[in-house]
Amino acid sequence: MTIEAVVFDIGNVLIEWNPERFYDWQFGRATRETLFAEVDLHAMNEAIDAGAPFRDTVMDWAARHPDWAEEIRLWHDNWIDMASPRIEGSIALLRALRLRGVPVFALTNFGIGTFDFAKTRYDFLTEFDMAFVSGHLGVTKPAPRIYEIVETESRVAPERLLFADDRADNIAAAQARGWHTHLFDGWQGWARRLVAEGLLTEKEAGL
Repeated sequence: MTIEAVVFDIGNVLIEWNPERFYDWQFGRATRETLFAEVDLHAMNEAIDAGAPFRDTVMDWAARHPDWAEEIRLWHDNWIDMASPRIEGSIALLRALRLRGVPVFALTNFGIGTFDFAKTRYDFLTEFDMAFVSGHLGVTKPAPRIYEIVETESRVAPERLLFADDRADNIAAAQARGWHTHLFDGWQGWARRLVAEGLLTEKEAGL
């Protein structure tokens, strides 16, 4: 069946997302491991992705964990260093699809404040035909509801969507709804999949 639209995750598909690497760089691996063991920073980030205010949430967690307050506040102050660098090959694929007239959507776990800020740093985040951002929707992947929203608002049938994400649980949830999927492990593999689907030529895909 013909693919009508291509759906990109953002973190670790279009930009790298690696808070652990940032904290290793700042404080060393041992300190980072202790911090992450004592403070569930990923739970804090999941709350932000679900719509909690970015700055207020980070500062609240810092206040709740005074021994780590300085380190926690860096999640806000240095967030862009955790959400970088750009994955240029994937960005080129997004733009090549748009040049071919293929609708391109984003489906991402991203906070309201963080996504607004990221758009000031990453121009390609404004280039989607539709962007489905968890913070604005109040639901995160892999909850079935967020995939249903994409189908309803885009008016594209599940079997005509092709979705790339780096997390197996997000992919499994999309597959359960009938989406075509690609577990992202590098832009070259994603490029080959787009060529195999007839959406791009090898030249257009940078292969």
